[in-house]
Amino acid sequence: MARGDEQRVWFPEMVDALRVRWHEGLAFDQLIALRDDLDSQLQELRSANGIHLPSIKCPDCGHRGKAAPPHVSVRAMILSLTRFDIAPAEQAYALEKSWSVYRREHGLDLYGKKSAAEANSCQHARARLVRS
Repeated sequence: MARGDEQRVWFPEMVDALRVRWHEGLAFDQLIALRDDLDSQLQELRSANGIHLPSIKCPDCGHRGKAAPPHVSVRAMILSLTRFDIAPAEQAYALEKSWSVYRREHGLDLYGKKSAAEANSCQHARARLVRS
């Protein structure tokens, strides 16, 4: 396992898939489906390569535990278009703004799913710890 893979979200295979499937004018449901596919690919790559979750420390109480697994959000995918030179910054910026409005109007979470009130009583939620 390469150094830093525990915290890596964008693997070369995912960037290649984004490059192939991205085109200007994707509808938001297609954008969400692409995000779902990239997130599944991320989970598969992490599992296939034996990449474990990093250990982190809660800033409030000092509790140590495993971090929550990383996921690809729609916004992160949009921002990666510029990061990996797939789309011009102006196009990505406009899409990011449109996504923000669409997300708010349709009550969607970061991943394009219907938002549900989270009943997370974990005292370490801010530290992104996996509850055990």
